[in-house]
Amino acid sequence: MPLSALVLALSVVGLCARGTAALRDEPAILRRACPDYVAYASAPHAPYSGGPLNLPSQRPATECRTFNSSLVEQVIEDVTSRMIDKDLAQLFRNAFPNTLDTTIRWHVDGSTTAARKGKKDAQWEGPQSFVVTGDINAEWLRDSTNQLANYQALAKRDESLYNLILGAINTQAEFVIQSPYCNAFQPPPPSNIPPTSHGQNDQVHPAYEPSVVFECKYELDSLANFLALATEFHENTGSTDFLTNRWYTALNTLLQVLDAQSQPTFNDESQYITNQYTFQRTTTLGTETLNLAGIGNPLNTGTGLIRSAFRPSDDATIMGFFIPANAMMVVQLKKTAEMLRSAGGSSNSDLAKNLEDRSTRLHRAIQDHAIVNHPKYGNVYAFEVDGYGSHILMDDANVPSLLSLPVLGFVDQDDPVYKNTRAMILSKDSNPYYLAGSAFHGIGGPHIGLENAWPMSLLIQAMTSDSDDEITRCINLVRDSSLLGLVHESINVNNIRAYTRPWFAWANSVLAQTVLKIAAERPALLFGEGARPYVP
Repeated sequence: MPLSALVLALSVVGLCARGTAALRDEPAILRRACPDYVAYASAPHAPYSGGPLNLPSQRPATECRTFNSSLVEQVIEDVTSRMIDKDLAQLFRNAFPNTLDTTIRWHVDGSTTAARKGKKDAQWEGPQSFVVTGDINAEWLRDSTNQLANYQALAKRDESLYNLILGAINTQAEFVIQSPYCNAFQPPPPSNIPPTSHGQNDQVHPAYEPSVVFECKYELDSLANFLALATEFHENTGSTDFLTNRWYTALNTLLQVLDAQSQPTFNDESQYITNQYTFQRTTTLGTETLNLAGIGNPLNTGTGLIRSAFRPSDDATIMGFFIPANAMMVVQLKKTAEMLRSAGGSSNSDLAKNLEDRSTRLHRAIQDHAIVNHPKYGNVYAFEVDGYGSHILMDDANVPSLLSLPVLGFVDQDDPVYKNTRAMILSKDSNPYYLAGSAFHGIGGPHIGLENAWPMSLLIQAMTSDSDDEITRCINLVRDSSLLGLVHESINVNNIRAYTRPWFAWANSVLAQTVLKIAAERPALLFGEGARPYVP
């Protein structure tokens, strides 16, 4: 019997011996008996895959899972029962439900709140969901949106998933209203879960409340992901239940940030303009703080681009106009406009026009300032620019990235500039963070160092490829480096057994997203020749 099952069995015996009162508290007591998942994910567990790698199971016991969905279980069965590769099937079996199994730290369905009685303007009303990134007990706006993405298509048919995602939208709205410049948040006060400290000495403006905010790095993609959580929910369910006064307040707060962060460092009279946001951390790592006393390098006037102080890796930008996040914002402003139009109403129509105009201007700014000529690859998208003519040519594994532009919906993968860019960033001769060794290769980034590539980059590479061979190579490399049955944050390129983060829910979500995309578009790669496409 696995250790977790034995612990639970003994706990149940103890509960029965203590009588009816103890049984009323059974769920909470059983959860306290569950093993810490960081430790659990660091060791193999039966049943094993039976494939060449014999990958282990990493799903916690049913009683230890943080959320359950019968529809998710059905998708797992539908996909894995048809897959030829038993090891890849096991990886999907572990990865697809990982967010539900391990990261839903708090959820209420709102059935007893004032929101169900028609009140839509009270803080923390209605369904609420707090989704942690994994081994850190905090919610990143970006991570949680991506962690839930695979369940969006199921929400219309599963009321529990519907309420979970609706709750996540409501909770993110509260976070954005409270601290729109911040990227990671503490458990909400109604959860009664105590906050934790990240242990850093930060000086940030605007100031934030540490009991609400875990970390306050301003990342433009965090705000784009807040919009994406709602637009994907609407696209898949048709729902507008989240369009409360609180959500509109969050949207208005977001737009104020976009306006403030579109300002240059100097005005037309060459006078310095103090930015609303500054960040300094006491650290020996240059990527963890902003130079010039927390301001960051100067940005030029008149570009129309939006500043991002940090990248989705949580590393500081060098040139503040981070192009992948700007591209994602283009897409999400347009999608939000379309969503509001479909909701109807004159006020929504005016707001939709505002958002659509912003998207159009930002798209034009990217075309004007972020396409540069590479001596080998021709016109390519820059990773970062400053509006003065300087640019950085590279890519980072974290999404949004240049590699992910088609996944974001910004360009078609056959777009000539994107194809040039893709060739550039997948070359170790042109992308300084394309890392290759004797055991592993892929795009990495400064966040971990110069010997660790990220499986996430290989999954995005697979999702942006038209080549069966390239897709298969990428998937197999991720599979072969996931020996504990979960996708890690990064892998040492010379030793696949040296990795960071045994439990990183976002990476597992991207693996599941990739498998489901292949199942729908290239089913023969997973299920064999002549296989029918699978769409959940």
